[in-house]
Amino acid sequence: MAEPALDDFYAVIPAGGIGSRLWPLSRADAPKFLHDLTGSGQTLLRDTWDRLAPLSGEDRIAVVTGRAHRAAVERELPGIADHNVFLESEPRDSSAAIGLAAAILVRREPDVVIGSFAADHVIRGARVFDFAVRQAVAVARAGYICTIGIQPTEPSVGFGYIKKAGELVVDDAPEAALVERFVEKPDLDTAREYFADRAYLWNAGMFISRADVLLAELERNEPELHAGLIELAEAWDDRARRGPAVDRIWPTLKKIAIDYAVAEPAAERGRLAVIPGHFDWDDVGDFASLAKLNSTGGRNELAILGNEARVLADASSGIVVTQTKRVISLVGVRDIVVVDTPDALLVTTSEHAQRVKGVVDALKLTGRGDVL
Repeated sequence: MAEPALDDFYAVIPAGGIGSRLWPLSRADAPKFLHDLTGSGQTLLRDTWDRLAPLSGEDRIAVVTGRAHRAAVERELPGIADHNVFLESEPRDSSAAIGLAAAILVRREPDVVIGSFAADHVIRGARVFDFAVRQAVAVARAGYICTIGIQPTEPSVGFGYIKKAGELVVDDAPEAALVERFVEKPDLDTAREYFADRAYLWNAGMFISRADVLLAELERNEPELHAGLIELAEAWDDRARRGPAVDRIWPTLKKIAIDYAVAEPAAERGRLAVIPGHFDWDDVGDFASLAKLNSTGGRNELAILGNEARVLADASSGIVVTQTKRVISLVGVRDIVVVDTPDALLVTTSEHAQRVKGVVDALKLTGRGDVL
């Protein structure tokens, strides 16, 4: 029998970012979280909602997204309450997005625990995920900021790492540990060392905390950002005041990731905890990870995504993503990446998939925003 929803918990889904390493599939008007990248038949955003609803209840899920994406988000999530859609006028990074949600929700419910979960990650193992989040909520109730770290399955250089410190004794959180420090993306030799040392976990960017505790940490480290968010929250539930406040304050907020503004300083003070996540997790950061995600394990496999894909392949491997009816023929190519859209074509290899972001940067510089 499923456990009941947590009555003091609010799930927050930051649904921002374009996912530039997945261009030209992911665009400003159709970002990564609005795509089905797993063949599940629904978008990553909807998958995230379905994963969180049993923990919080549908009426206690908030989405922070851009104004341009409101209609698409509400189509994907017909169960979301209007007052739980928090709209940004422009992207200002995760501290502003999560901090805004915390500042709004703490005014509505002073003791609320919030958990932030990206809209565009892929997680498999719902029961194990549920268990990890419930432990994290117990740790948050005890006054800590808690993250969920993923047990590495390989020596990856694509993720940051969390180093566990000593055990943390909290009721209903048997796997809780303090965090010693965060580590930036390592080189391969260092990643191999981390993989062999069970104290290191991948940083999946999931944060669970009492809203007032998170805001206090933000005030300590980024007082101007905190002040702006509090002023926004004071106007938020008044429709007449909200729009002008967002237009005036939001563009002035500092762009900084919550890892730097909250998590790392909290770790230094012994106030950050971690729960190991034993579920399958992927942030689908580039086409190489997308190919792996859609592979069944065959070394010579070609993954194909597209409702009307017409692909002919001979002795080829990699991934083809198509949004057209064009016939795509591959002969004797290994680890190929082909992304075919009506107005842009990308061809690269899995080895160079991380470099796609450079194409996006070049298109911006040359004024080709029409394909972004």
